[in-house]
Amino acid sequence: MGAGPSPLEPWLLRLRDALALVCPILTMAPGEKIKAKIKKNLPVTGPQAPNIKELMQWYCLNTNTHGCRRIVVSRGRLRRLLWILFTLTAVALIFWQCALLISSFYTVSVSIKVHFQKLDFPAVTICNINPYKYSAVRHLLADLEQETRAALKTLYGFSEITSRKRREAQSWSSVRKGTDPKFLNLAPLMAFEKGDTGKARDFFTGRKRKVNARIIHKASDVMHIHNSKEVVGFQLCSNDTSDCAVYTFSSGVNAIQEWYKLHYMNIMAQVSQEKKINMSYSADELLVTCFFDGVSCDARNFTLFHHPMYGNCYTFNNRQNETILSTSMGGSEFGLQVILYINEEEYNPFLVSSTGAKVIIHRQDEYPFVEDVGTEIETAMATSIGMHLTESFKLSDPYSQCTEDWSDVQITNIYNATYSLQICLHSCFQAKMVENCGCAQYSQPLPRGADYCNYQQHPNWMYCYYQLHQAFVREELGCQSVCKEACSFKEWTLTTSLAQWPSEVSEKWLLSILTWDQSQQIKKKLNKTDLAKLLIFYKDLNQRSIMENPANSIEQLLSNIGGQLGLWMSCSVVCVIEIIEVFFIDSLSIIARHQWHKAKGWWARRRAPACPEAPRAPQGRDNPSLDIDDDLPTFTSALSLPPAPGSQVPGTPPPRYNTLRLERAFSSQLTDTQVPAES
Repeated sequence: MGAGPSPLEPWLLRLRDALALVCPILTMAPGEKIKAKIKKNLPVTGPQAPNIKELMQWYCLNTNTHGCRRIVVSRGRLRRLLWILFTLTAVALIFWQCALLISSFYTVSVSIKVHFQKLDFPAVTICNINPYKYSAVRHLLADLEQETRAALKTLYGFSEITSRKRREAQSWSSVRKGTDPKFLNLAPLMAFEKGDTGKARDFFTGRKRKVNARIIHKASDVMHIHNSKEVVGFQLCSNDTSDCAVYTFSSGVNAIQEWYKLHYMNIMAQVSQEKKINMSYSADELLVTCFFDGVSCDARNFTLFHHPMYGNCYTFNNRQNETILSTSMGGSEFGLQVILYINEEEYNPFLVSSTGAKVIIHRQDEYPFVEDVGTEIETAMATSIGMHLTESFKLSDPYSQCTEDWSDVQITNIYNATYSLQICLHSCFQAKMVENCGCAQYSQPLPRGADYCNYQQHPNWMYCYYQLHQAFVREELGCQSVCKEACSFKEWTLTTSLAQWPSEVSEKWLLSILTWDQSQQIKKKLNKTDLAKLLIFYKDLNQRSIMENPANSIEQLLSNIGGQLGLWMSCSVVCVIEIIEVFFIDSLSIIARHQWHKAKGWWARRRAPACPEAPRAPQGRDNPSLDIDDDLPTFTSALSLPPAPGSQVPGTPPPRYNTLRLERAFSSQLTDTQVPAES
């Protein structure tokens, strides 16, 4: 009889299926079981860590940067504390060095190059210090000179003993006995006693008068000036005379000249431009001889330029016919040589106190500010001016605040010339004059809609001009903050030397020939005090170029930052990205996840229905059977203790014997467990 299926086989199959539902791990392959067991036993680390502490611990154990790992694995508190200090110090040094590198990124390096080449000759503007011939303007200034002489006699007891042939003797009494003085009423000249500013002596009347005005002393704040017994000045008031100011000077010479110049400009502003040109010196009168680069030149090579304070000026090499003269050799023989006729007898005695001419060297497209940067040359002297050309190129924003043109400067250019800091400042001051005073001063050409200041059209201009000038000097007009330095400019470094000219041995024949040459223009015999010789030349043809270049680039900045990271922390760019990921992305993710779980739990508790209160379960202290006695019972005596009334003593439930009956779990007898029947 063959062996039948075992009765335990179906039971085992069912047991396996039941266990498979409870423990799926039993159905896995051996390799998967090991992985699942390891995954179950290992803690959750890395970006999925439950808190920031475990995230930081995981980072320190896995990062490539030195120091962080030593903080975690070091034994002992002292060693761990030292590694924390070392690591924080290294991080601080990295931040400090990187901040220095970034802050110094917009720095420049200066390179100087020297070129030897043929150089363009600059423009040269020449002016006589005396703007107009005294014989031509004497009738306009007669009243002003009379009042000036009267004031001088009153204050200093001064009177001219002799006068020049061209000047007529003046009667001081005629001024006193005539009508009231015009100019001394507009701006009274005063003398203050030392320490007494409440009263002043009037120049015209000689009497003391009370002064109710602000005292403004026009003296240097940095130089010590000896305090004299008397301080001289003049008073200016606004139109309604409610606001007055007295401008005092440390010297009476300065006060008289400033007061005279103020009224002189007021008078000449009322004269037309054409008449003023005719009153000044012509090119044929000013220029006696001319040579350039060994070739003769004349007045036709000069361009007229009329200046409000210097009259007719003449510019050589002013880009006529769009051509600029150049020189191919250095030295005085290959530059500009001119002899100037100064004519000292035509000088205004109160306007100018020196004799000679003024020269300015500039670019062809640049406005010549003769009154600011001109060089004065003497009569009876040969003035040699040697030049060195320097060309500068600066980097604009963000390396510096320079500008290439007028595009980023909120000032209107009234000079029709290329941009320069000086032109910008003058244009700004002229705009303030037009805005506040209604007229312009020292401008050429005039701003649109404005004219030269004069008392007839603008009675307030003198007071307004001095107020604005004081504010401009104190940088209160805002011009210095608006105007910027030019990014590129040319500069001629000048070296001046003097020699007596003409010499005593050559004076006689030289002056005779010059007188004969200029007989048509000059109707008198020349003497050496009427002449001045000027030589302007390149000392050599070496042009120096100063150029600014960026000292750093993006590549250099990244290399320097990488060097600092490697030096202090042995860190790379990948480590920086890792730090950003862990300290910002993963940390914020953990915080956000924690906050989300808190919000989710709060919302679930709020949405859950209210549950009835459960009956209070008996506690150990309420169960008499669990009272603790000081005399603890033994095991035998504990069994004989009576149960507490009303209490339930836990016990073991009786077994369910039906579960032990295998025949109810298996429907048939297994073949291998059958017992053969007895015969």
